[in-house]
Amino acid sequence: MFSAVLKRRIVSGGGKADIPLAVCVSVIAVFGVVAVYSASSYNAAQSYGSPFFFAAKQAEGVAIGLIAMFITAHVDYRKYARFSLVFLIVGLALLALVFVPGLSVEVYGAKRWIDLKLFTVQPSEISKFCLVVFIASYFAKKPERTRSFIGMLPALAAGGATCALIIVEPNMSVTVCVGAVTVVMIFAAGVGLKKIAAIGVPVAVAVPLLIIAEPYRLKRLSAFLDPWQSPQGEGYQLLQSLYGLGSGGLFGVGLFRSRQKFRFLPFSESDFILSVVGEEIGFFGLLLLFLLMFFVIIRGLKIASSSRDYFGYLLSVGITAVYAVQVVVNTLVVTGSIPPTGLPLPLVSAGNTSIIVFMAAFGVLINVSKSNGA
Repeated sequence: MFSAVLKRRIVSGGGKADIPLAVCVSVIAVFGVVAVYSASSYNAAQSYGSPFFFAAKQAEGVAIGLIAMFITAHVDYRKYARFSLVFLIVGLALLALVFVPGLSVEVYGAKRWIDLKLFTVQPSEISKFCLVVFIASYFAKKPERTRSFIGMLPALAAGGATCALIIVEPNMSVTVCVGAVTVVMIFAAGVGLKKIAAIGVPVAVAVPLLIIAEPYRLKRLSAFLDPWQSPQGEGYQLLQSLYGLGSGGLFGVGLFRSRQKFRFLPFSESDFILSVVGEEIGFFGLLLLFLLMFFVIIRGLKIASSSRDYFGYLLSVGITAVYAVQVVVNTLVVTGSIPPTGLPLPLVSAGNTSIIVFMAAFGVLINVSKSNGA
């Protein structure tokens, strides 16, 4: 249930925007442009004739993202609650469009993008935050809904529908992310641990079934357990990632001097960019980057705990949870701590949809902080 501290807060009043959060998000995003250039320059020059191909697109995404963050930081976040159902429907509709012939873009057997001719969009990046708005509004309207399973069923159904559409793309990593965020928000809303555990049991059973259902997932699991069994096959990417991180040592080999980016490490500018970054700036450089990302998470939680209304609290928790879950999962994958799966590092990995949507979401978080007066 909504904490006693939040209940005692005065609803009226306002305050200044969380400038430290805005600065930190912007710094990470700008660093991401540099990282994408370094990780992709060789491949971009070989494949597209310009070493700046991916970096230019990333810079464009950051520029649009800054504008989006500025706009959402000045829009009263409470307005989103009125259109929460619209947000959910739009998110689900976008996910469904990836299966429409002529619109769908298929890469490596996965349909995760919509081709709008001028640019492509990855709906799963948008649907995550649409779901956050819906769940936050749903429980904020009637907090007592957390007391019964029937009461929280619509929130679970929304999360389940979003996960179902994402898993058939297929995209298990984002599915796990969305599922985790749904659970975090339900817990933050006040649902007890026993009810969450009851929800978790069927989910825990479903995960191995999903792995068995797709042979490539079994191969990835096998490669995770012993990548040396197939060093030129399923274990190749993980081994190359570990080589990159290991080569970085304490201080790195130097910015722009990565060796793994010379087509040794697949997806070096996207899902595995952290490996190239670690190789170039080393342990202490990565430590600084993680401190910046941790600062973003802490500021998000502070904004949530300082919220003057239930919707702002849950919205802040949801946005922060999406960012935190992706950072943690990407880091665990790159370091070989969990089976390999495709999930970008927010604000750093290449991908315009991701960076624009994340920066817009942080703008919403900044708007909540203005209302808090924190």
